[in-house]
Amino acid sequence: MMRVIETRAALQTWSDAERAGGRRIGLVPTMGALHAGHLSLVEEARLSADLVVVSIFVNPTQFNDAKDFEGYPRVMEDDLAACRNAGVDVVWTPQVEELYPEGASTWVDVAGLSEPLCGGNRPGHFRGVTTIVSKLFLAAKPHVAVFGQKDFQQLAVIRRMTRDLGFDVEVVGGATVRESDGLALSSRNVHLGPVAREQALRISESLAIAERMFASGERSTASILEAVRKKLSEATQATIDYAELRDPSELELVGDEVEGPTLLAIALQFTADADGLGADVRLIDNRVLGSAAT
Repeated sequence: MMRVIETRAALQTWSDAERAGGRRIGLVPTMGALHAGHLSLVEEARLSADLVVVSIFVNPTQFNDAKDFEGYPRVMEDDLAACRNAGVDVVWTPQVEELYPEGASTWVDVAGLSEPLCGGNRPGHFRGVTTIVSKLFLAAKPHVAVFGQKDFQQLAVIRRMTRDLGFDVEVVGGATVRESDGLALSSRNVHLGPVAREQALRISESLAIAERMFASGERSTASILEAVRKKLSEATQATIDYAELRDPSELELVGDEVEGPTLLAIALQFTADADGLGADVRLIDNRVLGSAAT
């Protein structure tokens, strides 16, 4: 039977007991509003663990816009039902005051990897991510933690943090799950108006164009990005935050020629439909050209 745990002390006690019994613990950190992508991470965690913990916590420190934080979907009962159906063993639902007690002033910051791409227009975002993930690791004491590859930069930053701080946690990347038409699943998709939702397909289409160009032998960075941006420009209700080719390990910009596996990372900012349907939504996606992301 699935347990719902609210406090850090209770989760640590549970984890200590399971570890003492020789059982491996897998952690899937989430902010709730669970969809099939999150549940695929639960399945991935089950491959490497005996017990799976899902944390549900909308982390205020990784939001740059207070309105975005306030508007983030919170559907706890639906999330608990989804976890129960997925065979999750424990759901941890901490309160803000426990993870950020009054006067809290300690942060975890990963330099370098956190600065380009999403870090460029969202200052402090990854500091919030790495700080909360550190707290989740310390509370759940997992052997393995699973994060989605759709958030490629986040996965890279967390892996670097885990290595640098010596957390005894294996960080695994779960494959991106998509709608039947190719749009990457995201909790934010529900806020897209009908027009923006259709135009959002330009993201996955541009990734496919780049992949075909690379497979056919194209190695010019400028040529690939020109084709990608041309397709993205068809999303007239969006502005391009970034569309860049970067080294998948260090996230450094590639030179004039693509050599070896290369990350194509895209972020688009959509506005609400002209008739008022939907809301402003920022979507990200990526593809590693020349190699499957792991």
